[in-house]
Amino acid sequence: MSKAALAEKPANKTSANKTAAKADSPIKASKGTKRAPESDSPKTLSDLIRGHLDRCSRAQRDVALYIIDHLEESAFQTAEQLAAQVQTSSSTVVRFSQALGFDGFPELQTAAREEYRATRREKETGTNGSLFGLDPTAAEAVVSADQINIEETGRRMDRGTFDAAVEAITSARQIIVVGTDQMAFFASYMRHMLMLLDHRCELVASPSQDSISRVARIDEDTLVIAFCAGRPHTIVTRAMRLASTRNAKSISITDASMSEIAKLSTHHIYYSSTSPSFVRSHTALLAIVQGLVNELYASNSDVYGGRIRAYRGK
Repeated sequence: MSKAALAEKPANKTSANKTAAKADSPIKASKGTKRAPESDSPKTLSDLIRGHLDRCSRAQRDVALYIIDHLEESAFQTAEQLAAQVQTSSSTVVRFSQALGFDGFPELQTAAREEYRATRREKETGTNGSLFGLDPTAAEAVVSADQINIEETGRRMDRGTFDAAVEAITSARQIIVVGTDQMAFFASYMRHMLMLLDHRCELVASPSQDSISRVARIDEDTLVIAFCAGRPHTIVTRAMRLASTRNAKSISITDASMSEIAKLSTHHIYYSSTSPSFVRSHTALLAIVQGLVNELYASNSDVYGGRIRAYRGK
């Protein structure tokens, strides 16, 4: 072998190592993007965000939780659109991106797209899973998103959590169902379904004096069921905190897997709410409510069946 060939061999090896290291990097930064040392880099953008949550302001935390649970939307929205979803400013979104080590939102969005594409490839089974063809109408896009939400919610359902939630409902002396604004409908529907099965329920759907009085009566024999989409209303947070301090059991049903309400609850059930519409999707939430009530019915169908037959006979 010639001296020239021997001299080139180490250089080629070094080049190959650099190429391999670059290929293994899970979050690729654009030119000029700040980033942590390779050995400390998280596997995905979501991992990076989770590791930074404790250092976020309240507004930045809302942005962080939205990105984690709505990765597809975050990957293709503008900073202004994302900010509107969490009721904050686009400058907060930019500052959050910089706090993670990116130059700005476009670099964070690049990482979001890469994670989304990697996740999508893992889920693909040979078909694109779309209900409609290319260029769907606005209505078709919403229906397609709802299909994905149902699938994502189903993948993240935990049988043990559902069983524990059903047991908590069965053994509760009193149930308080809490949900305000757009969640008030689902809280009311849950209360209606539970009362059909002869459970004693009260509804908290607004910060009225009556609602505050109901929340104040929470004790260790009370079960609190809280609905939340996005940032929780003050009355919802208050109910969950009282339940926690008074040793009452609680169930949270939210579209944010790491929300404050989820942390306060005894049992947490997540649903996916991604939508191209101007409002969040609640299709998966309705499925969760139906599934939870039906699980309750099936756990003691003889007793509940008689109750339903009597109700239908009225």
